[in-house]
Amino acid sequence: MKFNTKVIHAGIEPDPSTGAIMTPIFQTSTYVQSAPGEHHGYEYARTQNPTRQVLETNLAALENGVDAICFGSGLAAMDAILKLLNSGDEIVSTNDLYGGSYRLMRQVYQKNYGVVSHFVDMQNPQNIADAINENTKLIWIETPTNPMLNIVDIEAVCKIAKQKGILTCVDNTFASPYLQNPIDLGADLVLHSATKYLGGHSDVVHGCIVAKTKELADQLHFIQNAAGGVPGPQDCFLILRGIKTLHLRVQRSCENAAMIADFLKGHSKVANVYYPGFKTHPNHDIAKAQMKDFGGMVSFDLKADNIENANKVLSNTHLFSLAESLGGVESLIGHPASMTHGSIPRPERLAVGLTDSLIRLSVGVEDGDDLVNDLSKAFEAL
Repeated sequence: MKFNTKVIHAGIEPDPSTGAIMTPIFQTSTYVQSAPGEHHGYEYARTQNPTRQVLETNLAALENGVDAICFGSGLAAMDAILKLLNSGDEIVSTNDLYGGSYRLMRQVYQKNYGVVSHFVDMQNPQNIADAINENTKLIWIETPTNPMLNIVDIEAVCKIAKQKGILTCVDNTFASPYLQNPIDLGADLVLHSATKYLGGHSDVVHGCIVAKTKELADQLHFIQNAAGGVPGPQDCFLILRGIKTLHLRVQRSCENAAMIADFLKGHSKVANVYYPGFKTHPNHDIAKAQMKDFGGMVSFDLKADNIENANKVLSNTHLFSLAESLGGVESLIGHPASMTHGSIPRPERLAVGLTDSLIRLSVGVEDGDDLVNDLSKAFEAL
């Protein structure tokens, strides 16, 4: 099946007991057995749930993996991956990283468990090669990055990792499986905060991992069951519902984002626009090669670079809602320095270009002209 068909049909069949075309919500904590160990494949809902199993099958198909493992949030999924490591192991990751990922690596795993993380500019694969040592066990890739929208060459990084026998994981949240399939480019694991584009309606918190091999999938299913960070069946139902329109929503978001990026680029009060669709973007060619389109995220900073001016824009939009998160049908506007990336020390933020006036847009599926007009009026407050 091609992608647009997979989102509707992969791993999904009508319910055999009723013919329901939508996967039922199996809201149960346990399952009756005819005798000890004799059951219908389900024993206890932390370990297995039919709604979750359908979603995991569907997700694996979307990312061209062997299996998927679902969790209660994107960070719970990341936590499961980090549980594959031991004290003394090291991670190499990008220096432009989601604040929650940075916090989990530095303030939990490095501080409490001795798993050390190094953050480098991954736009140059040589920086990764230079950071690897005998203790490196995981390369954590985020592309497009949050919030600077840098692009990492997944295939090049995975080749380096494979030569060293190092595990690779790509956080594919910003791109979604519609735009990018990291396993096809050599990655071992793909992570999603399914809260975002996969769910798409800002009504559920969820996370998932797709594994390239059965061995990795089995290890992560063991952690999923042992640690218990599983999603509920209704959450899985909502993600399944969202996935059915993933291709339509993301494509419309991409079209709107391109329009907004062009508007911002020509605005007199904007200093820089970060959008991989521009030919002037330093990683444009890589983005064009490994992504179907350039995504629905746009970041920009102001010529008057301070929080006060950023707040004037943030507080004067009407269609762009000031809120955390991204990837929903509605457009969101956020201030990374004080919101999503507040856990990263300011000097580290500034070093990668995350200024006090940087504003991040998650472009939704509204009419593009209306969104441009909304931003244009907000700039009048400056």
